[in-house]
Amino acid sequence: MKSPVNRHKNNRNGLNIIIVGCGKVGCTLVEQLSQEGHDITIIDKSVEKIQALTNLYDIMGLVGNGASYSVQMEAGIENTDLIIAVTDSDELNLLCCTVARRVAKCAAIARVRTPDYSEEVSYLRDKLGLAMIINPELEAAKEVARILYLPTALEVNTFAHGQAELIKFKVPKDNMLVSMAISELSRQTNVSFIICAIERNGEVIIPTGNFVFQEDDYVSFVSTRAAAREFLKKIGFKTNQVKDTMIIGGGKVAYYLTKQLINYGISVKIIEINKKRCEELSVLLPKAIIINGDGTDEEVLKEEGIAYTESFVPLTGIDEENIMLTLHAKKSSSTKVITKINRITFKDVINNLDLGSVVYPRFITAEAIIAYVRAKKNSMGSNIDTLYHMFDSRVEAIEFRVEEKSSVTDIPIMELSLKNNLLICFINRNGRIILPNGQDCIKVGDTVMVATTHKGFNDINDILKK
Repeated sequence: MKSPVNRHKNNRNGLNIIIVGCGKVGCTLVEQLSQEGHDITIIDKSVEKIQALTNLYDIMGLVGNGASYSVQMEAGIENTDLIIAVTDSDELNLLCCTVARRVAKCAAIARVRTPDYSEEVSYLRDKLGLAMIINPELEAAKEVARILYLPTALEVNTFAHGQAELIKFKVPKDNMLVSMAISELSRQTNVSFIICAIERNGEVIIPTGNFVFQEDDYVSFVSTRAAAREFLKKIGFKTNQVKDTMIIGGGKVAYYLTKQLINYGISVKIIEINKKRCEELSVLLPKAIIINGDGTDEEVLKEEGIAYTESFVPLTGIDEENIMLTLHAKKSSSTKVITKINRITFKDVINNLDLGSVVYPRFITAEAIIAYVRAKKNSMGSNIDTLYHMFDSRVEAIEFRVEEKSSVTDIPIMELSLKNNLLICFINRNGRIILPNGQDCIKVGDTVMVATTHKGFNDINDILKK
């Protein structure tokens, strides 16, 4: 096991980062942040977890309590740029960050999942001096809700504070898109959109106007919220939100999701096996229907109307159960299904199953933290506002905030020497979304979204060829 004593104190290329907690999110962060060249020290009480990760990656490991002053000192907290606490305990995460902030000038990020604390995020962040508090269950619920508002989409991600959307769909058989070029589609629909990435037979393409669609292509496009629905309507997709949803499992994600859906007028039925939890949910969610029963039982599902529900979301804590429930729902009805998956084992098998929309809470959490890390690492004239990984992390969609003049500002896009496999998808100028053509320019004060197969962009100037 590598000791943190010898960690680099003057890492010019990356940040010194301590990650407390080696669960699913901790492992995802280690994998992605180590690839981006940061010096990482992990802390966990489990010797086995520390050994497993230090054997896989060039990182330091320390066994102990991450909230302990002496453990943090041994881990090198005084020379750390950022501490990320992602243990299973909200209280421990907040204490880790509080201790670190008292000892060092490092930034601190805590994972906080309990609904009680989630109501007080702004207060806790400000009073404890944290850079970020992130709730994976709440973020997963938001992602599921966005899809249920537009159920023909496989994924819906938002940019520019919700004014622009990145939407993924699959080209169905006999759809008007089949054998049509992107340039022709623009003329036929007369709606503003930009196709930013397409997956075909496992290969991801950043397309040009000459690209011709085929059946079963997975297409991601960007547009304003209103124009996105108009575009989908014109190419033959329904755009109305679901009227009702059936949720299996009454955990935190189910709670957060139900609150959001009820606010949008969507009726919700939760099937939960634990009677005490059912009683709690009945008090917390009086407008939802709470059923005490085994949601993995075929007869229970049939009795509760799986054949007629417009959407079905298995949110049990077991991936295999969620997958089996999704496959059963697709066989039993034409319902919209969304599958939550926590672990990423057997990814090739999962990708070959027809699971509808798939949500990975650990990736949602990691993306928000990585966006912050890249913005902190960057000392140039722009910062990252939003980051999403698409198509199994083979494409990054990044929203940059342009804060000063540079090599990309005030020059028509057609004259910029852009890297290959990269597309400028929109410019947000004072709240107005511009889907750019070659004549448009990036200006100071804009936010700019790019989609690219390149990895690790920290600054808007990274879009240029060197």
